[in-house]
Amino acid sequence: MVRSRTEFVMWPVSVKKLCAFCFCASAFVFLIMTFQVIEQLGKFEQNALRQQLTQIQVVDELRVQVIPHGSELQFPVIVWWSPLTGELGRLGECGHNRCFFTVNKSYHSHPQTKAFLFYGTDFSIESLPLPRHEQHQWALFHEESPKNNYKLFHEPLITLFNHTATFSRRSHLPLTTQHLERLSALTAQTHLLPLSYKNQLRKTLAPVVYVQSDCDPPSDRDVYIQELMQHIQVDSYGQCLHNKDLPPHLRDSTAMDDHDFYKILSQYKFILAFENAVCDDYITEKLWRPLKLGVVPVYYGAPNVHMWLPDNRSAVVVNPNEPPKKLAQYLKRLDKNDGEYLKYLEWKHKREISNLNLVTKLKERPWGVQDIGQDNFIDAFECMVCNRVWENIHQREKKVPPKVWRAEESHLTCPPPKLFDFAVRPSSSLRHIWRASFEQSKKEARALGLMLRRNKNFTVTQFWREVFTD
Repeated sequence: MVRSRTEFVMWPVSVKKLCAFCFCASAFVFLIMTFQVIEQLGKFEQNALRQQLTQIQVVDELRVQVIPHGSELQFPVIVWWSPLTGELGRLGECGHNRCFFTVNKSYHSHPQTKAFLFYGTDFSIESLPLPRHEQHQWALFHEESPKNNYKLFHEPLITLFNHTATFSRRSHLPLTTQHLERLSALTAQTHLLPLSYKNQLRKTLAPVVYVQSDCDPPSDRDVYIQELMQHIQVDSYGQCLHNKDLPPHLRDSTAMDDHDFYKILSQYKFILAFENAVCDDYITEKLWRPLKLGVVPVYYGAPNVHMWLPDNRSAVVVNPNEPPKKLAQYLKRLDKNDGEYLKYLEWKHKREISNLNLVTKLKERPWGVQDIGQDNFIDAFECMVCNRVWENIHQREKKVPPKVWRAEESHLTCPPPKLFDFAVRPSSSLRHIWRASFEQSKKEARALGLMLRRNKNFTVTQFWREVFTD
């Protein structure tokens, strides 16, 4: 039989349609199968699904441990609700105890899940592990500035956590010294320059240096320093109140620990060490850096800073109730009087730390900074929660009521931001935001506290409705 030309033309077209139909059918089947798999992923009791999961590798410094399929069922599960670590699964060793740590939120309903870990800066109303079951412990890790999440600093919210690791010395795991590696870093004289050399440099350098690029924070430091600069010369290398340039390779924020940056700072007599917030125990590298370099810090920040200074006379502590002109006069007097100035460095030259509180706290803290021989503070936080979970497991085995831990208001607290009343040139709208933000955060903390105690999921709209309800 001889086919017509038309038949030969139509045959390829039919094949294309058939292929397209097969492809669509295959895609539909694939989607159905995908939805079925997704549905099954949330059911931890399905052994067949667990056997399809890739084995989780655990890297613990120098050794790699492979976790067998489903081994998380043997240990308490602790979920990082804020994905700080990014680890899908890790079997952490905490002394004699082990816990399975993960950022996988689908473990919320897992029967072995005992705790949820939150990073304060990322704590969001849009995603919370609700409902909160009786065995669910909540733990807060917040070492950063209060401005990152003000609502955590109020009693209705902070007290909903069981365990805390914050900059406050009163938290369950205090992180006050998080920016200080060890005592020897303070007593070291690696960058200490002779005063005679600094006096020679005064021909080209100001007596005071300021380096800050986070301008107009809640502490209102730039307004104070702007007024101070009217009465004493200050070299300002950062973006805030800038009047002097750093070398090009030091202008990035990642260069703050560069040797060349340290070399520049160590040439000055005073460093303005002003924190971005004024809270007890909130102490950052702004204080420790000049102390390490052998430069006298002019410090404004934690009102209780004397609890943490290496010596009673190791820093000039700013009194915010006195005018900057008075501070300028005092710094000028020290600049001209070598004997008086050197009293602030006597502890450094003698390599002596007289503050027993500082010595004790560094010796007793269960974590280290830049020390491979110790856990870091995140590991210590995880293990604190893990060990407490196991403590209650053993309590139940003995048929003894479990221990209850509760955060207190003092575990994370800071007073409302205050503005200095100096004339500002030019005025910044940002500095007026912080007090309003703080007052707003009180309403948010109250509303969120109420909704969390109801222990039901809620929408963002419901939350904001509650915030603006009198």
